[in-house]
Amino acid sequence: MHTLLITLLVIVAIALIAVVLLQSGKSSGLSGAISGGAEQLFGKQKARGIDLVLHRATVVLSILFFVLTIALSYLGL
Repeated sequence: MHTLLITLLVIVAIALIAVVLLQSGKSSGLSGAISGGAEQLFGKQKARGIDLVLHRATVVLSILFFVLTIALSYLGL
């Protein structure tokens, strides 16, 4: 049981890291701060669908990560 939980935890951790790295940033430094107003005014539609999927995947994977971590600590193995 312990080996299975640790294996699942490692897989979820790697997947969580990958999903977070795939997400686009909210701003790109100084150029993002300057053009950020234009994006808010005219809208940014180019990659909204994939950003939503990645956001939901991040939420699900993070909840699973915390549940597995708590389960491992509860078992105390």
